[in-house]
Amino acid sequence: MHDSGIDRHEVTSRLAIVVGRLNRLIRPGDGFTPSQLSALATIARLGPMRFGDLARLETISAPSATRLMAGLESAGYVTRTADPTDGRAVVLSATETGVAAVLEARRVRAEKLAHLLDGCSDDDIAALAATLDLLERTVSDAAERSR
Repeated sequence: MHDSGIDRHEVTSRLAIVVGRLNRLIRPGDGFTPSQLSALATIARLGPMRFGDLARLETISAPSATRLMAGLESAGYVTRTADPTDGRAVVLSATETGVAAVLEARRVRAEKLAHLLDGCSDDDIAALAATLDLLERTVSDAAERSR
């Protein structure tokens, strides 16, 4: 099936480790947990949504989504309103403060990552750019399959 001589298990194991370490190194330190920031970014990017949709997109349980949103709501980052199509359901929306917090966290992460990559050559950055294309395509395809 895959005859390149590359040990795919080793590559995926190394990638998982380095992604986790990299994520910890560039964490914004803004008081959000990684789960809170991810959920808030999803709502800010995709717009108002129900708890169940958020849980599915974030691959968490509905009770976990409820707990995450309670903290974000009390901090003023999200609001809940009745779903106009189903009064029994609730729609979550990012507030202006929530959107600004996501943008600031992205800026801080990008700044930290840029600092980490300062010593890389142009060839290294070109290789990274090619790898990013593959990773973005892989993530996008996975998101489409989960819908």
